[in-house]
Amino acid sequence: MLRVAPQPTVPAAAPSEASAAQPRAALTVLVGDAVVVLAGDLDVRSTEAVRAVVHELVRRADDGGVVLVDLSDVTSVDATALKVLAAATRAARGRGVRLVLRASPPAVRRMLHLTRLIRVVEVEREAQPA
Repeated sequence: MLRVAPQPTVPAAAPSEASAAQPRAALTVLVGDAVVVLAGDLDVRSTEAVRAVVHELVRRADDGGVVLVDLSDVTSVDATALKVLAAATRAARGRGVRLVLRASPPAVRRMLHLTRLIRVVEVEREAQPA
C-alpha cells in the first residue's frame, strides 16, 4: 500500500498583486493510503495542486491498484477541474490502475453529466468504510 504523509491545506494558487483584493478559492488536499480527500472549491485555481497529487498517487500505485478521490466535502466544481480528473483517470488506466471518485456531491455529478465526463470517470456513489 502506498503511504504518503498527510498534507496541510494547499492553497489553490499563490495570489498575484492584481488578484490579491479578490477572494480566492481554497481547496484542502489530504493524502493517505492511495486516498485523496478534497474539500472546498475544486476549480481552475486548484487544478495544479490536485493534478500533482493525483498523478503522483497513480504513478506510485501498483498494477491493479485503486486510487480513491474523495469529493464528499467539495463545495463547488468547474469543468476544468473535472477535466483534470478525467485525464488522471485515463493515465491511471494506462498504468493498470483504477481511479475512483468517491462520494461525489450532487453538484459534482451534475457537472460530470453536463460535461459528459461521466463517460470517462468511475464514480462510486456511496462512501465505503476505509
